[in-house]
Amino acid sequence: MTKAYADLHLHTVASDGTQTFDTLVRRAKATAFDCIAVTDHDIISPELTSRVTTVLGLEVITGVEVKAMFGDVAGELLAYFIDPNHAGLQALLAPLSASRDQRMMHMVELCRGHLDIDITYEEVLAESGGGNVGRPHLARVLIQKGAVETTQEAFATLIGNGCPCYDAIEKPEFRDAVRVLKDAGGAISVAHPCLMKIPDWDVFLGELADAGVDGMETVYPYDPLSRNLSIEPWLLAQKAEERGFLVTGGSDDHGPGGKENLGVIRLPYVHVEALKQVAGIS
Repeated sequence: MTKAYADLHLHTVASDGTQTFDTLVRRAKATAFDCIAVTDHDIISPELTSRVTTVLGLEVITGVEVKAMFGDVAGELLAYFIDPNHAGLQALLAPLSASRDQRMMHMVELCRGHLDIDITYEEVLAESGGGNVGRPHLARVLIQKGAVETTQEAFATLIGNGCPCYDAIEKPEFRDAVRVLKDAGGAISVAHPCLMKIPDWDVFLGELADAGVDGMETVYPYDPLSRNLSIEPWLLAQKAEERGFLVTGGSDDHGPGGKENLGVIRLPYVHVEALKQVAGIS
């Protein structure tokens, strides 16, 4: 049977998702997907032991979403079909995990001082279930303690960029990250690019192409009411196509109780085939 649709941006409990790998696969299967990419933040889900596999008849691509600096602008890279056992990849990801731990310890201290509440790093770490610790885990603890009512409120008032309890993660320069991800066999795309504060998109796209970036996540569920986009998605899609970037797309689903978007984005499988060509997957 011909494969039809994919979602190439999904998270599990290995980073800041609420769903196990098995739960994600079953949800994707029930939502009639043929292919998914598991792209946890700065970590490879431990269930992924090869570049691509089949689980319950569903094609599962080994991916990762890596934080990086694009000059002065923070953003994220998506890598597909990477070898999870690649030594250079592990060397890239290990410091990012350590930086996440240090950042969260500091954010917990900031919350304790700003809110005058009893909150510990160990409580937040417990929410992560042993995966990479992230701000959604801190948000859940803040909700449990009555400091906020929702995750959205936590990010908007306390732990989002520029908020009083925010701290940044140390990130690699994007060219260095692309080089390692390519060495690990990956096809590389830029995650949710319209959220990046880019002053000149034509110049930026040229820099990405020169660095070896293959694609652009131009199919993404942006909030239609958001005023935080630096470029209209349709315009970026047009510019990216003119530059020869491949199309990637995904829901950025984090699971039930989190950012639950599975099924909102249905990327035609032809785009997966183009990524396979770049990654040398037959």
